[in-house]
Amino acid sequence: MNSLIVISILALIVLYLGLFKAKNALLPVSILGLLGALVLAIMEWNSGAAPIFSGMMLFDNFAVAFSALTIISTILILLLSKSYFEKISENVAEYYTIMLFALVGVVVMVSYHNLSMLFVGLEIMSVSLYILAGIKKRDFASNEAALKYFLMGAFSTGFLLFGIALLYGASNSFDLGVIAQYVIDRPTAEGIDPMFYVGIVLVMVGLSFKIGAAPFHFWTPDVYEGSPTLITAFMSTVVKTAGFAAFLRLFATCFAPLADFWMPTLLVITILTLFIGNITALYQSNFKRMLAYSSISHAGYMLFAIVALGSTSINSVFVYAAAYSVASIIAFAVLILVKEQTGGENFENFNGLGKKNPFLAFVLTVAMLSLAGIPLTAGFIGKFFMFSAALEQYHTWLIVMAIINAIIGIFYYFKVIVAMYFKDAERKELVSSGYYKLVIGASVIATVILGVYPSLITDLF
Repeated sequence: MNSLIVISILALIVLYLGLFKAKNALLPVSILGLLGALVLAIMEWNSGAAPIFSGMMLFDNFAVAFSALTIISTILILLLSKSYFEKISENVAEYYTIMLFALVGVVVMVSYHNLSMLFVGLEIMSVSLYILAGIKKRDFASNEAALKYFLMGAFSTGFLLFGIALLYGASNSFDLGVIAQYVIDRPTAEGIDPMFYVGIVLVMVGLSFKIGAAPFHFWTPDVYEGSPTLITAFMSTVVKTAGFAAFLRLFATCFAPLADFWMPTLLVITILTLFIGNITALYQSNFKRMLAYSSISHAGYMLFAIVALGSTSINSVFVYAAAYSVASIIAFAVLILVKEQTGGENFENFNGLGKKNPFLAFVLTVAMLSLAGIPLTAGFIGKFFMFSAALEQYHTWLIVMAIINAIIGIFYYFKVIVAMYFKDAERKELVSSGYYKLVIGASVIATVILGVYPSLITDLF
């Protein structure tokens, strides 16, 4: 809870720093504040927390772990923002403030214990992202991304809110504990209200929109491509992690006894997400758009933990989200540098990078190998956990399809590796700041260490 308060106050402080033209203090204050919030979150580990605010919020180990992961990802992304936001606008404080407000919504989403707080957290995050997506006011693509994100986001929120209303109508409560008890008790009496089943489906559809799962993924490629690259990095890491944490908390807490009802539907969504994400990414020539479709396919892999809901699901999602986040941050960081020099985001813009910038080419290679799930990287451990959870529930055909999709993924991830090392082009050496080197260096080290010593985070739950 303390971390949520600190981030909220920090957002206001940063806004006032912008008001008083203290531009040089924005990044240090934001980083120090987030580090303080991270420490406060970790201090609540194993605190035996009970629901607070009349059962509205629950800061258990689940909330602490995912809050810490999203805060760390935000710190890394903000470190990349040095000089990035200044090139877009003179009013930099607003960027930091809105990102921090989005993080407030994220922390609420991973720690809710009442469906009304899920909705509040989701809206705080979403409204902030609508603004961030279109913050390049003179850029047509950014405006288009914001409009599409707003329209699709509002549409999906309607599904989610209607589903929550139906769950309340059947169980007479928004509290997750009461809803879970309703599911346990009712089959022994007169049975569960059909309205409750409809509510589950609508909530599933609403959350699938938010995480970019097919066939509710229509907004993802255009929004990711049109938004400023740093905002896309934030959406594909922090926001996606929060969406899956919220999805998992609700279904693991309340709907696990009814898995026979909702699991087949979610299984179909998972398979569609895998194939649509991977096959479409295979035909992309734009690196950023490829990462957008790649994020859809990774949503499919993370859905394994919910399809095969069990004692290892939380750990599996956490490990996969951590691996995906650090690799994506590396990829978007290098993309920002390449676009600044070449003015493009296509694969050919990476030609010859291995000769002129061996360090950048190396870190991007590690990121691509991790996203592809190659051994000795964190991405391999994430996929291993997801596949193991599915095998425990005897989802053999799902594993076969996932392996086919993983092979497809290797092809499009290796496109950029081939471009960097095996295609020549006349280019200047990319100059990166100390902040960039710190972020991508730390991310690569984390990717390799988690791939070699996965027990550092696999034994948390």
